Amino acid sequence: MLRSHLLLLSRAAPVHKLHLNITSIPGKTSRGQCCTAASRVFVEEQVYAEFVRRSVEYARKRPVGDPFDVKTEQGPQIDQKQFDKILELIESGKKEGAKLECGGSAVEDRGLFIKPTVFSEVTDNMRIAKEEIFGPVQPILKFKSIEEVIKRANSTDYGLTAAVFTKNLDKALKLASALESGTVWINCYNALYAQAPFGGFKMSGNGRELGEYALAEYTEVKTVTIKLGDKNP
Repeated sequence: MLRSHLLLLSRAAPVHKLHLNITSIPGKTSRGQCCTAASRVFVEEQVYAEFVRRSVEYARKRPVGDPFDVKTEQGPQIDQKQFDKILELIESGKKEGAKLECGGSAVEDRGLFIKPTVFSEVTDNMRIAKEEIFGPVQPILKFKSIEEVIKRANSTDYGLTAAVFTKNLDKALKLASALESGTVWINCYNALYAQAPFGGFKMSGNGRELGEYALAEYTEVKTVTIKLGDKNP
């Protein structure tokens, strides 16, 4: 479990410009089976309803099918075990009181395909907010203040990546400093570069890939100690 999360503040770019990028994270290139997929999306309450509405609109239009078709945005899950795990977690979300906005089941007669799924009214204690789904499921949580969302976002044993969307650079830098994640993106997502170290905090891994820090993984440090002669023999 690597757990990544995304925070959307009310003073971000217009929601209609953001939702296409943000809602594609849990499934466009890997059906959600990606270590950096945003397992939790925290949205400030002022824009929560609009973000949920636009997320649902986009999820319902997403083409699901043959991954070799250029028009497809979401293919099948990797195997039956993962397929069953995702559906079981979706069912847990329904039972625990999250609001299923769309999806929530397999695509009929299509193999290991799952409909793009959006949950709203998700709380921190629900399994879909705590466990790594690794599937095309988007749990959307609501928050009121910066202090609140920092505490909630950090209340996990994992910390691979996080992203913050806001026009307020002071808030962005405050969040980037406070979030216990190995990578924090500001107003972008999955921005990976060979020069930028990549790795997680806490149980999301040790060491770093990429950048100068990655070279340490290919080296061994040797200590040599020499006793020097006494100055006054």
